[in-house]
Amino acid sequence: MSTDVWVGPWRPHRPRGPIAALYSSPGPKYALPGVTGTVYHDPRKFKAPAFSFGSRHWQYSKDCSPGPGYLVPANITRIGKDGTPAYSVYGRPKDPVLFQTPGPGRYSPERSGKSAHYSAPAYSLSARTKGFRNDQTPGPAAYMLPSVLGPHTVNKTSAPNFSLTGRSKIGSFHEDLQKTPGPGTYRVIDPCTYKYKPPQYSITGRNGMPGDTTQKPGPGAHSPERVTFTKYQSPRFSFGVRHSEYVAPLIVDVAE
Repeated sequence: MSTDVWVGPWRPHRPRGPIAALYSSPGPKYALPGVTGTVYHDPRKFKAPAFSFGSRHWQYSKDCSPGPGYLVPANITRIGKDGTPAYSVYGRPKDPVLFQTPGPGRYSPERSGKSAHYSAPAYSLSARTKGFRNDQTPGPAAYMLPSVLGPHTVNKTSAPNFSLTGRSKIGSFHEDLQKTPGPGTYRVIDPCTYKYKPPQYSITGRNGMPGDTTQKPGPGAHSPERVTFTKYQSPRFSFGVRHSEYVAPLIVDVAE
């Protein structure tokens, strides 16, 4: 038997049934029916009463009269108002404006116009009336008179007309009867084709100095702290896998 001191009434024993720790999957607890709602409710649990909103009937949509919730004034009866006199406070009316006789300084003889003295005729430019817009009568410039230039004059005597035409190639001195090509029709051949070709030179790009072009690491590219071949390496540890609390320990020393 083990010599460990146990605290409390609990002792290690084999579980009476399967528990969630013995499974690597989420376990059967996800397969249980729910206890909320009315669909697929757990039959082992009590279900509280559930209520839902009903639909609005069509009879209420045709009723347009106000219900008893409206505040009806107390002086309104089934035949109208009860006849009790009611008074209200109105605003103060404005005083009537009395006729004010103008004094001597209120007159303006210079504005009397033609009624007091002669004046030169005055004219003003009025706006164009709508009648001009509807008037579709053509003006004098809308008529097209026949031209008096050229031989096509109808009622006028025209002088003789002459015109210069282009020179025709047919029957002229420069007509090509043989249809032979001229000297400019031939393509000029490079003289290097049938003569000695002189040397040709071209300017090339700037070349670098000859040497080793391979890339070599600089002093900052080395990491001496990572070298473990020439010195000891400190131990390194990592976090292990979390085991279940219900896994039985490995017992090697068992009394026969």
